[in-house]
Amino acid sequence: MGGSKTRPLLWPPSFSSIFLLFLTLSWTSQPTHLCFAQQQQQPIKTIVVLVMENRSFDHMLGWMKKAINPAINGVTGKECNPVSTKNADPKSICFSDDAEFVDPDPGHSFEAVEQQVFGSSSLPSMTGFVEQALSMSPNLTETVMKGFRPESVPVYAALVREFAVFDRWFSSIPGPTQPNRLFVYSATSHGSTSHVKKQLASGYPQKTIFDSVHENDMNFGVYFQNIPTTMFYRNMRKLKYISKFHQYDLKFKKDARKGSSQV
Repeated sequence: MGGSKTRPLLWPPSFSSIFLLFLTLSWTSQPTHLCFAQQQQQPIKTIVVLVMENRSFDHMLGWMKKAINPAINGVTGKECNPVSTKNADPKSICFSDDAEFVDPDPGHSFEAVEQQVFGSSSLPSMTGFVEQALSMSPNLTETVMKGFRPESVPVYAALVREFAVFDRWFSSIPGPTQPNRLFVYSATSHGSTSHVKKQLASGYPQKTIFDSVHENDMNFGVYFQNIPTTMFYRNMRKLKYISKFHQYDLKFKKDARKGSSQV
């Protein structure tokens, strides 16, 4: 590829809109006999997890390396993918900083991500993103190799300046939204690599982090805008958890001001 450097450019396993909040969950330690001693030593009282639609690290924060912190494992613009992984000397497309807020959706099925990661090799070369995008549309070949300038995403840039950045963070499954989201709450997708509608409707059987929080006498709340995806678990449909679900617009800011998840 003419001396160009190849590195992971994982565009999202799925799309929609990163600014659409699907679910916010938080849990708060309660001063029970089991955790009072730990609370006296632990200044963190509440943890909030904001779950949004998927975008890759390089796409959202890759260019923060150049503009904000050179220690970040981001991008330089020398990271390239060939148009074809099968030709000996194909044209390459390199990473740029002109991503748009609303871009076409690249492939994010298990099979598509496998092609992106492996290309035509048996090793994970991370060279198949452009080739896979081209198989869907010629307009996607450059889109899949774009990231945001820090000034285009000022909120993220401010967070990068003020807080820690996890730059070795990867999806649990090379595939779409729900299997990865199942990992967020239960550390397993129960074998799913795609959106199995029948299974989502019947509910997944595994234990969730919410069950563990509840068993340890700690409090939690699920704040949602549309459909709470935690309802894809059978356990979360139990009557004992009915008071844990809240409309985000009605409750979250109010509870955040009080510094707790009121349930």
